[in-house]
Amino acid sequence: MGRLPSENPVRRNARVGPLVLPAEGRRGLAPNWPLAGGASSAEATLWAELWATPQAVAWEHHGWTRVVARYVRCALMAEELEKNALAEARQLEDRLGLTPKAMRMLLWTISADDLAEKRAEKTEAADDDPRKRFKALG
Repeated sequence: MGRLPSENPVRRNARVGPLVLPAEGRRGLAPNWPLAGGASSAEATLWAELWATPQAVAWEHHGWTRVVARYVRCALMAEELEKNALAEARQLEDRLGLTPKAMRMLLWTISADDLAEKRAEKTEAADDDPRKRFKALG
């Protein structure tokens, strides 16, 4: 006789599924800095930059503000080549989806920016218009 099935059939290691993040990134102001002592000028700058990325949409949904703040601190120390901070920053980059490999592992993709593509197509078409080139000569 085999094992009885679990009462809760949900797998603990199951993936949630793909998440499509907006190409234009997260809109709005960055959340308030959550760590004690406030943010330094460099931390505040990196904090604001990170919260404008497409990945920030997922972070906000999951409430990962403290993890992102720890990443900011580690990343700045890692830039000074502090050995322990380098390793920690790499791990947090993976968990926060900040590298292409990490995004694949998290099943995150960035949506195509259709509006930007249409603008680029119009610009290219306008550049190919012979009347426009002729006007530029005269």
